[in-house]
Amino acid sequence: MYILGAKNMETQTIFYDIASKLGLGNVISSVNKLTGGFAHEVFSLETDKGKYAIKLLNPETMSHQYAMDILTTAEQLEIKLQENGIPIVPSIEFNGTKMQCIDNRHFYVYDFIDGKALATQDIQKEHCEIIGSVLANIHKIEHDADGFERYEIDIDWDSYIQVAAEKCPEIAKLLKDNREVLYKTQADSNIAYKAISDKTVISNGDMDSKNVLWAEGKPYIIDLEYLSYTNPYAELFQLALCWSGCEHYAIDYELLKAFIESYVKGYGAIEEDWEVLYKSNAGSRLEWLEMNVRKALMLDCNSEDERNIGIGHAKEAMKYTVYYDYVKDELLRELRSYSGK
Repeated sequence: MYILGAKNMETQTIFYDIASKLGLGNVISSVNKLTGGFAHEVFSLETDKGKYAIKLLNPETMSHQYAMDILTTAEQLEIKLQENGIPIVPSIEFNGTKMQCIDNRHFYVYDFIDGKALATQDIQKEHCEIIGSVLANIHKIEHDADGFERYEIDIDWDSYIQVAAEKCPEIAKLLKDNREVLYKTQADSNIAYKAISDKTVISNGDMDSKNVLWAEGKPYIIDLEYLSYTNPYAELFQLALCWSGCEHYAIDYELLKAFIESYVKGYGAIEEDWEVLYKSNAGSRLEWLEMNVRKALMLDCNSEDERNIGIGHAKEAMKYTVYYDYVKDELLRELRSYSGK
C-alpha cells in the first residue's frame, strides 16, 4: 500500500479519539492516508497495541438512509464470508457492533494488512485461477430465495448533454459524440436483464484487482461494503473481464480463460448465454458513467475536488464503454470457444 500523509490537524485528532475510546492503545506514529477509496477515506493507525486501517465513511453518503441499509446488509454478509473461510479482511467489532461513530463520524476499524494490490501488468495466470476459485466459494455459500432483482435503466443522456453544455462543455462533447453508443447499449442491457436467470448468490460487488491485497502469495479481500446479492454468472463475467485487462482496454484471453475455468471447476458449468451476460454487464457500466457525469455537473457533489474526480472517472467510463462495444464480436467468439455456447 502506498501511503500519503494526513496533514489536516482536525483529521489527525479524530484518530487519537478513536484510539482512546475504542481501547486501541497509544498512537505511536503519524496517521497516514492510504491510496484508493473513491467513496470513503482509509488511513493507517499505529499504536503500541498494533496497526490498524481506519475507514472514515463519507458524511454526505452517510446522511442518506439507503447508505446505512446497504452497509447493514454488507456487514451481515461479511460475517457469513468470514464463517465460511473466505480470505477477507473483516471489520472489527466493538461492543458487538462493526460500524462505529464518534463525533458524528461513522467509520470501520480493520487489522492492517501489509499487502499489495496488483497492477494490471502484474496479474498472472495463477492470480486469476486463485480469484476465480475464491469467487466460486463465495457463490456456493447460499442462494437468495427472493431471486435476482431486475430493473430497467432509463438514463436521459440528452438532458445531461443539455445541462453539460453550460456547466461542463468537455462532458457535453463526450456524451454527444458517443450518444448513439450510449442509447444502443442501454437498450441492449434492458433486453438482457429480462433474459437473465433468477439464480441469485452472495456477491462481493467490487472484487477487482485494486480490492485484493497479496501477501506471501495469498489474497486478502478488502472494501466489502458492497456485499449484496446478484446473479452468479453476471458477477463472474464482470470480474473475469476486470482481471484479464478489459479495464485497460486490452483483454488477455489467456487470463480470461484461466479465471473462468477456475470458477467453473469450483462452482459448476455456466448456465447463461454469453451474449446475455455481455449486454447486462454493459448496463452497470452506464450507471457508473451516469454517477460520475452527475458529479462532473455538480449535481451530486459539493466540492471542486470531487467534481474533478467525477470528470476523470466519466472520461474513463466512456472510453471503456466505447472499447467494450468495439470488442464485442471478438470477446464473444473467445467465450463461446471455452464453453461451446
